[in-house]
Amino acid sequence: MTDPITSIRPLAAVLVSAIAMVLIIASYRYPNVRESWSVLAALAKFGIVVSMLPGVLGGDTYRWSLSDSLGVEFVAGIDFALEADGLGMLFALLASFLWIFTSFYAAGYMRGLDEHAQTRFFAAFAASLSTAVGIAFSANLVTIFVFYELLSLVTYPLVAHNEDDEARIAGRKYLTYTFFGGGVFLLAGTVMIYWLTSGIGDPTVAFQTGGMEAVAEAAGEEDNQIYAQAAFFLLIAGFGVKAAVMPLHSWLADAMVAPTPVSGLLHAVAVVKSGAFGVARVILDVYGVETIQDLPLSVPVVGEVGLNVPVAILAAFTLLAASIIALRKDHLKRRLAYSTTAQLSYIVLGLSMLEPIAILGALFHIPAHAFGKLTLFFCAGAVHVETHTDYVSEMAGIGKRMPLTMSAFAIGAAGMAGIPLVAGFVSKFYMLIGAMDVGYWPFALALIISGVLNIAYLWPVVYTAFFESEDRHDAKPLLEFPPGGKRESYGVMPGEQDVATDGGDRDADEDGESDEAADEDDGFAVDMNPSDADVPFGPPAGDGDDARTEDTDVHNETDHHADDDHAEHGHHHGGAPSGGWKRHSPFSESTWLMLMPISVIVTGAVVLGVVPDHAIFLELVSFVVEEVTGEVLP
Repeated sequence: MTDPITSIRPLAAVLVSAIAMVLIIASYRYPNVRESWSVLAALAKFGIVVSMLPGVLGGDTYRWSLSDSLGVEFVAGIDFALEADGLGMLFALLASFLWIFTSFYAAGYMRGLDEHAQTRFFAAFAASLSTAVGIAFSANLVTIFVFYELLSLVTYPLVAHNEDDEARIAGRKYLTYTFFGGGVFLLAGTVMIYWLTSGIGDPTVAFQTGGMEAVAEAAGEEDNQIYAQAAFFLLIAGFGVKAAVMPLHSWLADAMVAPTPVSGLLHAVAVVKSGAFGVARVILDVYGVETIQDLPLSVPVVGEVGLNVPVAILAAFTLLAASIIALRKDHLKRRLAYSTTAQLSYIVLGLSMLEPIAILGALFHIPAHAFGKLTLFFCAGAVHVETHTDYVSEMAGIGKRMPLTMSAFAIGAAGMAGIPLVAGFVSKFYMLIGAMDVGYWPFALALIISGVLNIAYLWPVVYTAFFESEDRHDAKPLLEFPPGGKRESYGVMPGEQDVATDGGDRDADEDGESDEAADEDDGFAVDMNPSDADVPFGPPAGDGDDARTEDTDVHNETDHHADDDHAEHGHHHGGAPSGGWKRHSPFSESTWLMLMPISVIVTGAVVLGVVPDHAIFLELVSFVVEEVTGEVLP
C-alpha cells in the first residue's frame, strides 16, 4: 500500500457540518435561512467525501493529523488523526449522501408538526453528522473513541427533544447505555490493545488494513492470548452497544420517542451504523481474519472454538429474537426499532463468519439497510404528520389516503425481508452463500428464518393499508381462521362489539368476563392478554366528535404539541376520521419536502437491488473486502 496522501479534506468533511451548526444557531430568527444552512452543509460534506472516492478506489488514502499539522501529540504518543480509506469511505459516503435528503425531510416534518426548539434540533442534527463522519475517518482507536462518545452527547438533545417524562427517561437510558456503558467497554479495550502492543515494541492503536501486525505478534505469544481475547470482546461489546446487539439493545426501542428524522437518519444510519462500523473496524483492521482464527477459545465440554463463533451466535440469536419481538409491536416506530436491532445483527453475523463473501454481504448490508430502513421511517413520519396515526391497527385503508407513501413503505419492507429486486436481497444472498461456503449451516438457517419473520411483521402493515378498509378491518390479518382475529376485533361496528385492538373486551374484568350481558361470543378475538400497546378505542375521551375531523390535512396546532402524539401509551388522535380516509392522489398526500426524500431514497433501495454492479457501494465494498482478505472476489 502506498503512503497516505496528506490532505485537509478528511478534516474538512468533519468540520463542515460543525460550522453549519454555528450558522444554524445564528440564524434562529430566520427559519428558511436556518434550514438552508443544513442543506448547503450536507451538499458540501457530500462533495468533499466524493472528491476522495476516485483516489480511494485507486488504492490511495487521505490523511490529516494533529501531529503533522501542529506538531502536537494528542495523548501518550498517540496521534489524533483522520484517514479516508475504503472502509471509512463506505460509512462517510452513505451518511453524507443521506443527510442531503434528510435535511429536506426534517424541515417538512418539523414544520408540519409546528415543533418547538427547531433551531436546537437542526443544530444538534448537524453536530451529529460531524461526529459520524469523524467516526468514519478515525485513524486509530483513540480518535474513534473521542468521536464515538461525542456522538452520544450531541444526539442526546435529539432523543430527548419532546422534553416530556418519556423523552427524558429515554434520553437518560440512551446515555447510560451508549456513553457510559459502550464508552467504558471501548476505552477498556483500547487500553488493553495499547498495553499488549507496548510489550513487543512501540505501543500503537492505529488501524491497519487486514489487521494490526503488532496485535497479531502480541497475540501470538501464549501468555498474551487471554488478554488479546479479552480486548477483542471488550471492543466488540463497546461497539455492540450502539449496534444494539442483545442484551445491550433496549435503548434503541425507547429512543424511538425522538422525532422521526432522528429515528430515520441517526437510528437507522449514523448512530447504530457507527456501532456496526466499529465492529467491522475491530474484525478487519484491528485483529484481522487470520489473527481471530488463530485465537481459539477453550470451552468446557465443547472444546476449542474460534474467537468469532460466540459473536456470531449472539448475532444470530439477536436477529431471531428481535424479529419475534417485532411481531407483537403495534406501534409502528417501535416495530421498526426492533427490526433495526435484527437487521444490524445481520451485519455483525456476516462479519463474524470471516468468509470473504459473507463479509462482502455484511458490508453491503450497511447501505442496503440504510436505504430500506430510512424509507420505512420516512414513511412512518409522513403518516404521523398527516394523520397522527402511529399504530398499525389504525392503518386500515390508509393506502388510499397516502398511496405514494405506503407504496414506498411496501418496497422498503420488501428490501428488509430480502425480497429480490430490492437492496436487502443482494446483501443477504451474499451472507447466505458465505455461511454455506464455510459450513455454518445453523447461521444460514437463522438467516432464512429471520427473512420469514421479517415478512411476518412487515407484511401486516402493507396488508392493512392496501387490502383492508376502515369498516371491515381485522386487526390481525395474517391468519384467516378464528385464531387470527375477527372482523369485529378493531371495534369498527360500535354497538355490536366493543373490543380493544388486542382482541379483548374493553369492559371485561380481570377474569375475562364482561360486565355487560354476554352472549356465546365473549368478544375476544385471540385472548384476553393485552398487546404491547393500549390502542384507544374511538376518539379521546372528552373530545367528542370533533376529535377526528373529516379533513385530516388540517390539524389543530395544539394537537401538534400534545404529549400523546409521540407516546406509545395513552390516547392520541390517530386512525381514520369519521367517514373513512379521504382519497388522495400520490403527490397531494403530503408536502414536497417529505415526498421528494421518500421518492429518492426508495429509488436508491431499488437501484441497489436491481443493478448492484453499477452501484458505487458494491464496488467500494468489493474493494474493501479484497484489501482486507487478500482474495480476489468472483
